[in-house]
Amino acid sequence: MPTTPDGDRTPRVLVVWCPDWPVVAVTGDDPVAVTEAGRILACSAGARAAGVRQGQRLKLAQRLCPELELRDRDPEAETRRFEPVVAAVEAFTPRVEVIRPGLCAIPVKGPGRYFGGEEALATLVGAAVADALGRPPVPDAVPGAVAVPAMPATTPGPPVEAAGSAGPTDRAAERSTESIEPTTPTAPHARIGVADGLFAAVLAARAGVLVPAGRTAEFLAPYPVAALGDEALAELLGRLGLPTVGAFAGLPPEAVADRFGPTGTVAHRLARGLQPRPLVPRDEEPDLAVEQRFDPPERSAEPLVFVARTLAEQLHRRLAGAGLTCRRVAVEVACADGRTASRLWRHEGRLSATALAERVRWQLQAWQGMGTFAAGHGDRAGFALLRLAPDGLSPDQGRQLALWGQAVADDRVERAVARVQSVLGHAGLRRIEPAGGRGPGEQQVRVPWGEPYEAAAAADAPWPGRLAERSADLWPAVVLREPAPVRVLDEAGRPVTVDGRAGVSGRPALVVTGGREERVAAWTGPWPAVEYWWDQSLARRRARFQVVVDGGRALLLTVEGGAWYLEAGYD
Repeated sequence: MPTTPDGDRTPRVLVVWCPDWPVVAVTGDDPVAVTEAGRILACSAGARAAGVRQGQRLKLAQRLCPELELRDRDPEAETRRFEPVVAAVEAFTPRVEVIRPGLCAIPVKGPGRYFGGEEALATLVGAAVADALGRPPVPDAVPGAVAVPAMPATTPGPPVEAAGSAGPTDRAAERSTESIEPTTPTAPHARIGVADGLFAAVLAARAGVLVPAGRTAEFLAPYPVAALGDEALAELLGRLGLPTVGAFAGLPPEAVADRFGPTGTVAHRLARGLQPRPLVPRDEEPDLAVEQRFDPPERSAEPLVFVARTLAEQLHRRLAGAGLTCRRVAVEVACADGRTASRLWRHEGRLSATALAERVRWQLQAWQGMGTFAAGHGDRAGFALLRLAPDGLSPDQGRQLALWGQAVADDRVERAVARVQSVLGHAGLRRIEPAGGRGPGEQQVRVPWGEPYEAAAAADAPWPGRLAERSADLWPAVVLREPAPVRVLDEAGRPVTVDGRAGVSGRPALVVTGGREERVAAWTGPWPAVEYWWDQSLARRRARFQVVVDGGRALLLTVEGGAWYLEAGYD
């Protein structure tokens, strides 16, 4: 990997380029051209010979070539036809980056060593791609030498942006292939290029050369500044008397940054054969995980519970020694037969070693109850590893305790919760959290104490058909976990129905609950709610009623699919 004097390391990249791929992907007789947004996107060799060029308006192209056949771009066909090429390249390394259909790249370092060098790798990739395209390899690569292609004086057209391209290197690479007209006949074939960095490798593939390591700047020097992919910058550099990439690369980096800003700095690095920005190594988090291996494997979970207490104490000491705390702790278990399981537990720096060990016990019990670690067979049965790994590390800011020796209320609550959960289990103590929904049973969820909760939909979002705002007078006192089926009849004893326009077939007169009949003294509704109408698997249509029966008892009823349900009751 080449290293520049300022410490930048630019990886070697191999690029596979299939010229005129939009034309290859469509069927048509030569001359043919593919159009997009009212301009020529790509054209065949016959059309190019008549003067048709990328970026031309359709009327001009048809005037130059009256027999020109125009076809709309078909991105789906381009992707489908290019998939065999990608599969052929993936045989050499799985790290294939598809910049757009017709253009893909791979890193050279690993595959080059395995297949005997860059030249051998390029030859093998070229042969594999040719087989995928059903054509013999194009013998135009010049390994081991810097070759600069003659650049025709053409006006670059609009670039073709690849779906998912993420940065200036990708955009410049696409422009470098799309704005330079191919000199070979339009047919399914490919060219291979290798250079330092993606931008230069794309130009090398266009030229069909392998640029030696460290000579990328020399290779790029004769290209016009338009090849950098920034039309505004290219126009400005031309007015300043810097028409080539080499002339622009010769400017001091500090002066370029002062004069052209971040955009110019990126282009200047590309012109010098570097990455668009220096690599910024990520600071790795310290490995504070603790683990215990069991040899021979433990067939029972009980020894793991005792070990968990020791591991929890070790984890707390490591965190304290590093001045860190963590938001979660991952409990990981591995069996001798290769089965593994892990679970994140909220920590927030408040769990003691004993409380953390208790959570390991609960987790092991939960896994065993679900059959996650069903008894194995032979010598490969049993637990082989228990590991506690902190997650979400952050500096420990400490906690302000109360003055005069008074205990902090939160600490007392946490200790009491830990004692209750140690007896009832993790799910034995729950807290109520607000959630999004229309019915009373949907607007609150029960979450085990200590577990994080993020609502799938905001509780304060607009909910058409939702019950009135909560208040002591309007909110149900009893909400059933599962709505109970009931029957609602009119005066004639017929079932009451609600149509698609929220029309009620008759006045509710009788509510039948579990064989008990109650007459309706008053009622109001319906409040229709149509949910997930765009998804047939989740779509629901229902309506709610509030009724008062004899004796003054108020009920919340729901009708869905012609069936009635008791959802909640009022005082």
